[in-house]
Amino acid sequence: MRPEPRPLPDPARRALLDAIGRRLQLVERRAAEKTRRSQLAPALRPHLEAHIAWLDAAIDEPDRDIAGKPRDSPAWQAERDLLAAVPGIGTVTCATLLARLPELGRLSRRKITALAGLAPFNRDSGARRGRRSIAGGRAEVRAVLYMATVGAIRHNPSIAAFHARLAAAGKPAKLAITACMRKLLAILNAILRQNHQENTA
Repeated sequence: MRPEPRPLPDPARRALLDAIGRRLQLVERRAAEKTRRSQLAPALRPHLEAHIAWLDAAIDEPDRDIAGKPRDSPAWQAERDLLAAVPGIGTVTCATLLARLPELGRLSRRKITALAGLAPFNRDSGARRGRRSIAGGRAEVRAVLYMATVGAIRHNPSIAAFHARLAAAGKPAKLAITACMRKLLAILNAILRQNHQENTA
């Protein structure tokens, strides 16, 4: 096997990756604590609520880092502004895409979809046709795209109309969301690809 060589992250991207990773750790811990509310004895709940409040405050610090890091680089700031202009795309999504998916805007639609783990793979065997499903890719990118897509279905006219057509056609909810995620990623990829072409022209 001869995998394509990939450059190591520069210091700015490394710092952004660290902030995103730390935020994810804190968010996952907060989610775990919230699920324990119903399982905990009433006498211990004040301690649990205090810990959740502490986690809320702790998440603010990496949030500030994530919001500020792209501003350290004019090129990143330009890309962040382009992504943020798309309805449904927030600060965390922008930062995660910039840090975890640096190939965005530099690959074809199919390749970037596969890289994010949103390409449908078949489960065929002989004459049997299995169900298509997504697999692999970058899980953290897929997670933020899911949340962004949920917001885009409400606030992005293009994604909302596409989702409505899928629902009207009787597509299952999960399949419709995944298709919308692919469409949103394709839009973002096209925006950054055009920006790269204009800057290198």
